[in-house]
Amino acid sequence: MDMGTLSGIFLGLFLIIGPIVAGGSGGSFVDIPSAAVTLGGTISAILITFPLEKIKAVFNVTKKILKAGNLDISPWYSVVVEMATVARRDGVLALEEKIPNIEDEFLKRGLQMMVDGNPPESVKAILEKEIEAMEDRHIIGHSIWKSQGAYAPAFGMIGTLVGLVNMLQNLDDPSKIGSGMAVALLTTFYGAFYANLFCIPIQGKLEARTEEEVKLKQMLLSGILSIHAGDSPKIVGEKLKVFLSPDERLKLENTA
Repeated sequence: MDMGTLSGIFLGLFLIIGPIVAGGSGGSFVDIPSAAVTLGGTISAILITFPLEKIKAVFNVTKKILKAGNLDISPWYSVVVEMATVARRDGVLALEEKIPNIEDEFLKRGLQMMVDGNPPESVKAILEKEIEAMEDRHIIGHSIWKSQGAYAPAFGMIGTLVGLVNMLQNLDDPSKIGSGMAVALLTTFYGAFYANLFCIPIQGKLEARTEEEVKLKQMLLSGILSIHAGDSPKIVGEKLKVFLSPDERLKLENTA
C-alpha cells in the first residue's frame, strides 16, 4: 500500500485507540450490536443507493489506487517527446511501429487516429469526450465513499437513539443507566470513526487521483495535437512542461 495512506491509517488508529487502551477502558469500547447498527446500516444504504456492480468495481479500483499511491505523469513527457522526434525525423506514419509498445491506451488511441489520417479537430473532440467519460465514471466512486461518510454518522445517531430508548425503559434500575448510556453513545463513536478515518479521506484520495489522471490525459492530448500540427520536438516538450510542477521540470532538466 502507498506509504502515505498506510502511515495516515496507522497514525489515526494510534491517536484514537491508543488513549482508549491507555485509559484501561478498551473493552468498554467494544460492542458488537452497536457496530452492526452503524456499519450494517451504512452498507445497507449504499446497496440501496448504488447498483451492486458499480459498488464492486469502485472497491476494486480503490484497492488498486491505495496500493499505487500518487500518479507520476513526468515519465510520459519523455514518451511523447520521443514520439514527436520519430514523427519529425521519419514522418507520422513511422509512429505506427511504435504505437503497439505504448502502455497508455489514451495515448495509443490518439496516435493511431493521427496515423490513420483523422483531422486534428476530430482527434481533439473524441479524446476530450473520453476524458469527460472517465471523469463521469470516477464521480460514481467519489459518490460511494462520500455517501458512506454521510451515512455512517447518521446510522450512528440512529443506534444512539435506539440505545437511549432502551435505557429509558430501565430507569427504575439506576445501576444500568451509566452502562446503557455508554453503549448508546458507542454507535455515534463508530460512525464518526469510520467516516472520518476511512470514508472521507479515501474520497479525497480518489478525487486527487482523478485530477492527476485528467491532468495526464490533457498533457497527452496536448502532445498528440502538437505532433499532429508538425511542431518540432522542442516545441512539443515546451507545451508539455506546462502540465509539470516546478520540481518535475527541474528533475527533467537534471536528467537531460
